[in-house]
Amino acid sequence: MIVNNGDLSSRYLRTDFLSRDGYEVVISSDHWRLSKDIAFYPSDIDELIGSELGVSFRQVLAVYAETCSANYAKNLFTWLKPYLEFCVGFELFSSESLISYRASLGKNDWMLSSIRVFMRTWTALGYPGVPPQALSMIEKWKIKGNEKGYAVQSMCPESGPLTDIEMDGIVSNVIEGFAEGRIKLRDTCYAMILSMTGRRPIQITALKIKDLIKPGQKYYVNFPRAKQRHADWRSSFSKFEIVEDLWVLLQSQAEAVRLAFEDAYGKALERDLILELPLFPALGNYDPKGSLKDQLDGDFLHARSQEVTEVMRSVKEIIGVVSERTGAVTHLNAYRFRYTLGTNLAREGKGEYVIAEALDHSDLQNAGVYVKNIPDIVERIDKAVALQLAPLAQAFQGVLVVNESKARRGDDRSSRICSAGGNVGTCGSYGFCGALAPIACYTCSHFQPWLDGPHEFVLEELIAERDGVLASTGDLKIASVNDRLILAVSDVVTRCNAMKGDSADE
Repeated sequence: MIVNNGDLSSRYLRTDFLSRDGYEVVISSDHWRLSKDIAFYPSDIDELIGSELGVSFRQVLAVYAETCSANYAKNLFTWLKPYLEFCVGFELFSSESLISYRASLGKNDWMLSSIRVFMRTWTALGYPGVPPQALSMIEKWKIKGNEKGYAVQSMCPESGPLTDIEMDGIVSNVIEGFAEGRIKLRDTCYAMILSMTGRRPIQITALKIKDLIKPGQKYYVNFPRAKQRHADWRSSFSKFEIVEDLWVLLQSQAEAVRLAFEDAYGKALERDLILELPLFPALGNYDPKGSLKDQLDGDFLHARSQEVTEVMRSVKEIIGVVSERTGAVTHLNAYRFRYTLGTNLAREGKGEYVIAEALDHSDLQNAGVYVKNIPDIVERIDKAVALQLAPLAQAFQGVLVVNESKARRGDDRSSRICSAGGNVGTCGSYGFCGALAPIACYTCSHFQPWLDGPHEFVLEELIAERDGVLASTGDLKIASVNDRLILAVSDVVTRCNAMKGDSADE
């Protein structure tokens, strides 16, 4: 047990507090729930520091849980716990314990910042236990910040920004999955909001129907801000302009939420109540015996932020988009979409202020990572490179057929897909399609390319068009818009060559 001396008898000790998200917490309880998403066990450190010091520790921690975000309070506890475990046998907050712990951290000495700020608050509140000389010593230390932006700097294919080809595959496959009923409306909304806005899960799950705004001909989502240390839940907002397609999708989600609540409520809801409904509700938390208006005041009826993470894991498995960098299914999480948004803005020449605003940062300390580490788009994709990358990207989603007669709808001449070089295949869909053929077909699961179709001609045309756009505009972002399509056509060419080779061997 940690040793320390002090007298608490003269200090006023609170018995409970209200977290910033409106949750009542008993300070002496083993479990603290600070929000719908954040809860932890202060009792985990009771055996480490003893009952008397534990009382002071909880009182100080309660100040942070009451005035700061729930996530910050939990992180503070998480960062302090290793120090407390290290200090068994030492006097808590003694100079000796701090010096020894600093030496053990090595490059991770940024964790000392949390200890220092906690010591300051402990002393300011008048609780005994922090030696003045130890506080004076740690105040003089120059503590480095934690490493920022490693995933962005390294362009990590597992956790860093997504490439344009990966993003194109994710968005198109999510839309296709939704259209085919493989991905639910709610999950599609999560995926599309993340990919198009780069917002944090906690911001998405805090949305209410009234946050969908349409002034004039533009569409906005009024996102509640997050990571504002001393701001209450949904107390500040940041508008983000969205495209009409996302707006229509979110309106469908809002209508589904209204119907679900009216079914649970037992009658039609007034407009004022409808606007207050969470866009992504935890309907199971609704108590029909209580006042719906009162239940809508806090975050009780909103989905957990963790749900977004869980949904993206599920979406990853459903769409199975393969990365051209790894040859494996692309890993999806909210942070990757944020990194991608920031990276794309930096690549377009935007400065730190613009990037910080787009990512809803309160300062510039993280935005600089994007400006200093601008990834290059592949400047030139020739036929050889495309054929080499194609098997990795697996952008082609259809089925190769020997000839028209073997294709689904092969007896329907209207299903033929034409190019400037001739017919390239058959469309197996019976529904209406307004996509531009044959350009959009190669990444569609309904496309059935013919073995002897002029696919190499299509590939050469696409590569020539890419080179032409780059030469005339000098803009790699615009020129690379069809890179995933180029890889899909290349994949078809590769498969055709392989099938022809197998036939020749036989």
